Amino acid sequence: MAKKQKFTGFTLFVALIAAIGGLLFGYNTSAISGAILFLAKDFNLSTIAQEVIISVILIGALVGACFGGILTDRIGRKTTLLLTSIVFLIGIFIVMTADHITALVVGRIILGFAIGIVSLAVPLYIAEMSDPGHRGALVSINQLAITIGILLAYVVDYFYAPTGEWRSMFGIALIPAVLLFIGLFFIPETPSYLASKGDKKKALKILKKIEVNTSKSEVVLEKRSSKKMGSWKQLFHKSLRPALIAGIGISIFQQITGINIVIYYAPKIFQLAGIESATSAILATMGVGVINFLMTIVALWLIDMVGRKPLLIVGLIGMSLSLGVLGIGFLETTKATSVISIVSLMTYVSFFAISLGPVAWLIISEIYPMGIRGRAMGIAIFANWTCNYIISLTFLTLIDFLGKSGTFWFYALIGLFGLWFVIKKIPETKGKEFKEIQNYFKKKAAKN
Repeated sequence: MAKKQKFTGFTLFVALIAAIGGLLFGYNTSAISGAILFLAKDFNLSTIAQEVIISVILIGALVGACFGGILTDRIGRKTTLLLTSIVFLIGIFIVMTADHITALVVGRIILGFAIGIVSLAVPLYIAEMSDPGHRGALVSINQLAITIGILLAYVVDYFYAPTGEWRSMFGIALIPAVLLFIGLFFIPETPSYLASKGDKKKALKILKKIEVNTSKSEVVLEKRSSKKMGSWKQLFHKSLRPALIAGIGISIFQQITGINIVIYYAPKIFQLAGIESATSAILATMGVGVINFLMTIVALWLIDMVGRKPLLIVGLIGMSLSLGVLGIGFLETTKATSVISIVSLMTYVSFFAISLGPVAWLIISEIYPMGIRGRAMGIAIFANWTCNYIISLTFLTLIDFLGKSGTFWFYALIGLFGLWFVIKKIPETKGKEFKEIQNYFKKKAAKN
C-alpha cells in the first residue's frame, strides 16, 4: 500500500513566501480607491485624469501578463518573481514620491506591469511546488493573499483618511515588497522548470521534499527535450487546443461575471441602492472585503476535499441567483433596497470566493505541459486582464443603457453561460498529477 502524502512544512513555507506577491497584487490594485480622493485635491485632477490614474494599472497588467509567461519559461519561476519584487519596489517608490501627475501615471504603469507578472508567476510557482493532494489549498493561498491585500488597503486608507496622507497609503506596500525580495532567497526553483531545462538531478532532489511517491510526477515521466517542449508551435498544437480553450475560458468568466464591478464600484452600488452617506458606503464596502477574505479561507478547506468542478458549479449558480435578486431589489428604490443590495452583494462575493476566485487561478496552473506552462498561462491571464479592463470601463455605461436592474440581470445571464462552460469544458483535477491532467486533454483533442 502506497504511503499517504502528508502536508509538509516545506511546501507551506514556499507557498507563503510566493503568496506575498498575491498580497502586493491585492494591495496595489485597491489602495487607489481611498488615495484618489486626496490625489484629486492635491493635484487638482479632472475626472478624466482620475480615471486614467485608476485604470492605467490595468494596462500595465496586460503587458505584464504577456511578458510574464515568456519570462517564467525562459529564466525560471523564482527568478521572475525576484525581478518582479524589484519592479514593485521601483513602482511603489515612484508613486509615493510623485510630485506630478506624469510620475503617478508612470509609477502606476510599473506597478501594473509587476501585478500582471505575479498574477501568473505566483500560482504557477506554488502549483509546481505542491503535491497533488494539497495543490488546491496551497495555490489558493495566493487568492487568500490577494483578499488580504485588498482588505489591508481598505484599512490603511481608512486609517490615513483623516490626515489625507496618500503617500503613506501607497508607501505601506514597501514592507511586503521587501519581504518578498528577501524571502525568495530562501526558497528553490521549481522541479518542473529545472527538469524542463535538463537539470533532473536537482529537480528530483527538490521534488522529494514535496512528494512521497515521485514515480507519477511529470518531472520523472517527461522524456522530451526542452527545446521541443518549449516551442511556440507546441503551444498552439491541436493536442493542446482543449486545454487552451479551458484555461482562457475560465479566466474570462472569472472577470465577465462581474466580480471587479463589486471590488471597484461597491460604494457606488450601495449609493445607487439608497445608502447616501459616503462613510456608510465605504464601511459597507469594507464588509464586502471581510466576507471575501473569510470565504476564501473556507475555500482553502473545501477545494481539495470537494473538488474544483463542484465548487465552480455551486459558485456560479449562487452568483447568478444573487445578481438576479440584486436586480429585483433595484426595481424600486425603498428602504428594503438597501438591505437587499447589501445581502445580495455579500452572498455574491461569498459564492465567488469559494469558486471562480481561487479555482480559476488553480485550473490554469494545472492543465498545461511544463515546458510551455508559463506562456500558456500568460495567454489565459492576458485574456483575464483584458476582460477586467473592459468590464471596469463599461459598468456605468451599462447602467445608463440597461438600467440598474437590467445591468445586474445581464451579469447573471453571463454567469449561467459560465455554468454551461464549466460543465462542458472543465475537468475535475483534484488529486491528479500534472501528467494525468495533460493526458485527459490529449485524449479529448484526439476525439475531436
